[in-house]
Amino acid sequence: MLNVFTLASGRLFQEEIDSAEALAVVQPIWVDLEAPNDAEKSWILQHFGLAIPGDVVDEDLEESARFYEEDNGELHIRSDFLIDDDEDPRNVRVAFILYRNMLFSIHDEDLPVFRLLRMRARRIPALIEDAKDVLLRLYEAAAEYGADTLENIYDKLETVSEHVLKSEVADATAGEALAAIAKEEDLNGRIRRNVMDTRRALSFMMRSRMLNAKQFEETRQILRDIDSLDSHTAFLFDKMNFLMDAVVGIININQNKIIKIFSVASVALLPPTLIASIYGMNFRHMPELDQPWGYPFAIVLMVASVMAPFIYFRRKGWLR
Repeated sequence: MLNVFTLASGRLFQEEIDSAEALAVVQPIWVDLEAPNDAEKSWILQHFGLAIPGDVVDEDLEESARFYEEDNGELHIRSDFLIDDDEDPRNVRVAFILYRNMLFSIHDEDLPVFRLLRMRARRIPALIEDAKDVLLRLYEAAAEYGADTLENIYDKLETVSEHVLKSEVADATAGEALAAIAKEEDLNGRIRRNVMDTRRALSFMMRSRMLNAKQFEETRQILRDIDSLDSHTAFLFDKMNFLMDAVVGIININQNKIIKIFSVASVALLPPTLIASIYGMNFRHMPELDQPWGYPFAIVLMVASVMAPFIYFRRKGWLR
């Protein structure tokens, strides 16, 4: 899918392109290619003279190849953007190319950050002035999207805390809590990775001297916003570790309760076992055969020897 965005009165206007002729009559500042096919890439090459590499959004690119400038003035930036999907949260690689005062973005699926920018650009006049503003606004929206996602993680961890720390927890509930914590930990790690990636991209833009004074100051503000997310992600990691340790401790306590039952039972059954062994040792003169009350006395003695340990354990509170 190929979408072009033109600028009029400070607002972005979107148009979906389905032919080379439709592309020839527009003067965009932003060209967005979502999972582009070979025909759409050829249209870009024909009308703008930009050849899009086949591996432009590959995940296995070396880190040093993610930010560079070509001899013809092409500025290449590759960044990861988050999709906070409850079923499958993931990072999506996006390739940006600044060329001839136009921004080209290539990615495999639609992103919430892109939708957020399109909505804002239609509502807020004078939000965007050129292609570099589009790129800065995308990174700004990415920081805000990360902050919103962190707030959702806070809420979900609070729910886990209420279930784990304020009530009796069964093993099944503890397992669900561990799964929920692990999921949020993975999402928090993705946000932290994106924060680092965005910081590197903005630093590259500042070093390349491609920004004017206003854009440079806006970039510094975005970096300050991104830095504020670091402390939140660090706090969430600590909170997750605490909850993880608490849940594991609860599981260990539940396991110990089961082991305690077997331990108490084995200790309580030792005296009757000893009595039965003593009575069965003398095969020549068996007391339970010589006396009419031998068997009843042995049974009563064994029952009493069982009850005595249980009474002692109960007074000690070991059976609770």
